[in-house]
Amino acid sequence: MSGTRATQLRVEYARGYLGLALFAEAAAELERIAAEEQGLPAVRSMRLDLHLAKKQWKKAVVVAAELAQAHPAWENAWIGWAYALRELKRVEEARTVLMAAERHHGKTSAVLHYNLACYDSLLGALKSARVRLAKACRIDAQFKAAAREDPDLAALRAADAVG
Repeated sequence: MSGTRATQLRVEYARGYLGLALFAEAAAELERIAAEEQGLPAVRSMRLDLHLAKKQWKKAVVVAAELAQAHPAWENAWIGWAYALRELKRVEEARTVLMAAERHHGKTSAVLHYNLACYDSLLGALKSARVRLAKACRIDAQFKAAAREDPDLAALRAADAVG
């Protein structure tokens, strides 16, 4: 993380408050960061995490899109952007965001492929969903258990049970 030590501490404090679901306190820590450091990726990322935790989907979309476009290496920006879009029932847009993120994170991000599997399943693209889910599970086997319960993958599970 770049920025002053004070900014780094404020971000850490905000993350701690967020972990305790103390949203007002987390927001207050972010507001205490100097204006010239508000645009730092770590500060933006923490603000995104706060919006996601508070289910402020539209705000999350704005912050995540700005962060992902300015700093494509920040994987959580892409994931948060797509997730917020999905929560707004804009699944096709969420899929498009992750397709763009794939060139930056596709080789290493299990969550990217897992979320693409979910979006493909929701959109009825079951063959693609199956491929994405397999890739996610190869990168991180923990996604196998999640896939058994995830409502976004219900169509894929149903198709596999019939087939």
